[in-house]
Amino acid sequence: MNDASRTYSPEETGAFVETFAIEPMAEGPLTGLRFAVKDLIDIKGHKTSCGNPTWRDTHPEAAANAVCVDQLLWAGAECLGKTVTDELAFGLDGENHFYGTPLNPKAPDRVPGGSSSGSASAVACGLADFALGTDTGGSVRVPASNCGIFGLRPSHGFVSVAGVNPFAPTFDTVGILAGTCETLIRAASVLLSCEVPDTAETGTIHLVEEAFTLCDREVKMALAQPVEALKHIFRGTVEPTSITEVVGERADKPLQKWYETYCKVQWAEIWSCLGGWVETAQPKFGPRVKVNFELTRILNRGEVQAAVRRREGYYRRLSGFMSSNDLLCLPTAPSVAPLKGSLGMDRTACDYYPRALSMTSIAGIGRLPQVTLPVAEVNGIPIGLSLLGAHGSDAFLLAAARRLLRATPPLLEK
Repeated sequence: MNDASRTYSPEETGAFVETFAIEPMAEGPLTGLRFAVKDLIDIKGHKTSCGNPTWRDTHPEAAANAVCVDQLLWAGAECLGKTVTDELAFGLDGENHFYGTPLNPKAPDRVPGGSSSGSASAVACGLADFALGTDTGGSVRVPASNCGIFGLRPSHGFVSVAGVNPFAPTFDTVGILAGTCETLIRAASVLLSCEVPDTAETGTIHLVEEAFTLCDREVKMALAQPVEALKHIFRGTVEPTSITEVVGERADKPLQKWYETYCKVQWAEIWSCLGGWVETAQPKFGPRVKVNFELTRILNRGEVQAAVRRREGYYRRLSGFMSSNDLLCLPTAPSVAPLKGSLGMDRTACDYYPRALSMTSIAGIGRLPQVTLPVAEVNGIPIGLSLLGAHGSDAFLLAAARRLLRATPPLLEK
């Protein structure tokens, strides 16, 4: 396992595509902090490779910084470089055929998670105070959970995606990975242009039964103590809830319809955004990503409208169910980080992706903000617990996370 006192060089971690220093544009709330940027996000004068050499070679240097990058620079933060991503952001594992697998310092034999793999690695290895990632189907949340750090997927549409390569636009967000909760809050306050209250008085905190059911037994056992702490701190407000009942359906397999709905809409959007380039450029892909794009190409697009209708139905019912100070609580991922090379080339041939995406799809379909907290371990391997707020309640959600962590510091001292 990792040595918490060890320092790493960028070369040791494999987290960066390139390193450089962009000084802050002004002093501000982020003065003294250093950040890294996922190589799906533009930085002026640099190519955005999106994790694929053919994409890099067929696109020009960026003419301007992405808006989110400028926000951070003008708030006083220093940019350290661009980090490795799964090819075109199409992955949850972090194993890039061309750029390698960034180090997960908490579990070096396991994947860091993707697609914001390099950003998670850079923060977990102590090279950056925080990093920008993108999160469509879990690409900030899962790496944060795997690497034992904090991660935020904001409410959809609340952080600018200008200068960020599109993937599946109705799910795409720019998220943050950070080494501490306070650093996460400082960076999020800038990107969201909000003030985070010092504390939060919650309504009901719903433990999503289907998500806990999908998890490995060892994950549920590891999260039992943090969940009990949640019940103690937010006394009388925590209760189990069936999300399938919330949206008015019964399902034999927990969250199966959420997974199917998410995938149909996401895959259709991916091919609409990137299919023309794939057909024209005939890029070389790694074996796993090649299979992924073939799935989007052969999707029966006649099924998309029904999936969109189902998604909007879930969204409306979930929005009507959650008050502005209610929270959902669920494990961030169904298991600890998988071993490197264990997931195979076809995502439809193993259960990790369906289980993980079933859980991460709740925030995506609901447009909800989600914060993952590194509060548990399984045999020394990190696992995150997530809180989700109502759409637009990002500041309240972060305040609730702060309240939980202030009351339970031993959870982070394992």
